Amino acid sequence: MTRRPMSLQTRLMTAVIGFVSLILVIVAVITSATLGRTLEDQLSERLAGYATELKRWVEQVPAEAATVENVLTGKTAQVPGLLFAVSSPATGTSGIILSSDESELSGSARELTSTQIREISEALDGGHLATVTIDDAGSYRILVTTAKTGVVVVTGLPAAEIQNQLTQLLTVIVLATLGGLILLALTTAITIRVSLRPLRAVAATATRVANQPLDRGEVEITERIPASEADPRTETGLVGASLNKLLDHVNDSLAARQKNEERMRRFVADASHELRTPLASIRGYSELSLRALSQQQGPAVIEGTTTSLERIQAQSLRMTRLVEDLLLLARLDEGRELVHGTVDLAQLALEGLSDARPTAADHHWSIEVPDEPVTVVGDAGRLHQVVANLLANARTHTPAGTSITLRVSRDEEEAVLSVHDDGPGIDPGVREELFARFARGDSSRARQTGGTGLGLAIAKAIVEGHGGHIEVESEPGGTTFTVRIPVSPAPEGPAA
Repeated sequence: MTRRPMSLQTRLMTAVIGFVSLILVIVAVITSATLGRTLEDQLSERLAGYATELKRWVEQVPAEAATVENVLTGKTAQVPGLLFAVSSPATGTSGIILSSDESELSGSARELTSTQIREISEALDGGHLATVTIDDAGSYRILVTTAKTGVVVVTGLPAAEIQNQLTQLLTVIVLATLGGLILLALTTAITIRVSLRPLRAVAATATRVANQPLDRGEVEITERIPASEADPRTETGLVGASLNKLLDHVNDSLAARQKNEERMRRFVADASHELRTPLASIRGYSELSLRALSQQQGPAVIEGTTTSLERIQAQSLRMTRLVEDLLLLARLDEGRELVHGTVDLAQLALEGLSDARPTAADHHWSIEVPDEPVTVVGDAGRLHQVVANLLANARTHTPAGTSITLRVSRDEEEAVLSVHDDGPGIDPGVREELFARFARGDSSRARQTGGTGLGLAIAKAIVEGHGGHIEVESEPGGTTFTVRIPVSPAPEGPAA
């Protein structure tokens, strides 16, 4: 049978109370032993004093008449429970024990019996100071002295007083210890319960989060540890603060996952839309060609078939370009498709502007390049594609008469290429998704307002594949795309 594990509160209380109890027991034992020795020393000092007085009384009586009665004749003893005995060869051994309730000797003394005298003699054999247990009298502390007359004087005091004091002390210690342990248990339980409250808040919050459906749909984790229970200055509060930070991170990750899913769905829809149009055109023209062939109308059939085949070829080329762009993006994401070599960005800019100018004669084109070459280590063909895509984007999304300026410069360890136009600017609603795949400013996707929406995505992937980055600044009356590429060779590996 598996034993149920103890809670942290129970373990802490058991450990604290156990250690405190052990310490109190040790203190009680040491205190009792020390007090017992002190009381014994005090009793021995009193006994020595009484023994000296009694020996002086014995010395006043001749040895032939040394009996207890003769020694105490005319004298009184003020010590309750005092034991007094004398032993002389002439008179033998005699002794008395004073009553513990009376201070007057007459009528309050009890003679020692032969058995009691024998017990005292046996206990004192070989020593002058001992503790003796006497029948019908209890425990006594006994001291033996010898008078000048040769009479042996035995003096004793009851040791029960020491035991009574020790018993009282131990009783007080036990009661005080029990009371202290009860108070300690209550205080410890309250302190631990309050201290562990943040942990219970952590457990409750974690349970509520675990019960939320996080595997589908748009998810937002709003559960957090209260600020009062997540003070990082305490150990338990640090756990709560760490859980809050973890929940923030998980919530951001779930939001990013949802955003990626939405982007993927939009990507699939956009790709389907881009492919559906040329496929529909190919199917239509194919059916038209088949219908014309079935009618067999001579030269008209040949002319119609030729036109249909030309349209089929055009749409096929459009599909091919789209698929090639998607394949290029996939390979760039894997860090492929880049062949590094020495490239002069100034020369690429000149070639790119020469290619773009005839496609939009109604725009004003200009270029600013330094006299010295601006060289980087990269793929000349792909960097040329970046220039072409940026110029095509500026040409397509600006009206006639817009001025487009292409600049190349060097900024410390980076080569900078920028394309600026004084057109209407970029709609703030699409700026965040500007470099996403199939991102277009015109939701109608008319062919005259743009291409497939992959140009900027490809440019961004190529630039990042070279270890650089691309950014855009736009406002009404001016838009600038800036590409920065390190002059040093880009590290090998997947694109960022």
